[in-house]
Amino acid sequence: RAAEWQLDQPAWSGRLRITAKGSTAFIKLEDKTSGELFAQAPVEQFPGIAVEGVTDSSRYFVIRIEDGNGRRAFIGVGFVDRGDAFDFNVALQDHFKWVRQQNELARQAQDLEQGPKLDLGFKEGQTIKLNIANMKKKEGGTGSTRPRPAGPGGLSLLPPPPGGKSGSGEHPALLSTPPQLPGTPITDSLLSWPQPTAAPAADVWGDFAKASG
Repeated sequence: RAAEWQLDQPAWSGRLRITAKGSTAFIKLEDKTSGELFAQAPVEQFPGIAVEGVTDSSRYFVIRIEDGNGRRAFIGVGFVDRGDAFDFNVALQDHFKWVRQQNELARQAQDLEQGPKLDLGFKEGQTIKLNIANMKKKEGGTGSTRPRPAGPGGLSLLPPPPGGKSGSGEHPALLSTPPQLPGTPITDSLLSWPQPTAAPAADVWGDFAKASG
């Protein structure tokens, strides 16, 4: 119990630091001005006998200090600020949480090394079969849907022949190119025939009679 200590007259006051070497944490009590080491307590497990909290306060602890020659002593340590006492607890908890994680990773790595290893390589004469029928079918389907380029055939008009009008006053009109038959070569010649103007049908036959005469 911290109430049994002489809290108003501490035997020593200074700063407290926590360092770590490997899996062991060290609580170091140092002079707050020069940094000279007053005492240190190695902590190999937390919670444990090296650090214990008192029953009547959250700001006071009992730590086990060692001098390196096998001599040990238990002393009481207290913090003026409650936040510092909280940080003291959290620092020790974080360190040993990290130690447990490292031990777990090492154990898993050891289990993997000792376990049976899978041989995924090909044996001599071993083959593998790939089914690419669907791939070919897909390529063929997409190729058949491509649009074909348009052929050279189509409608075209030529300018009117020289001479302007015919003797009978009819205006010649151009006809479109006849559709190309299979095997028939395309030529540049187009057929034209004089078309009658807007005249009665009897005049058209009369013109044909004059042409035959």
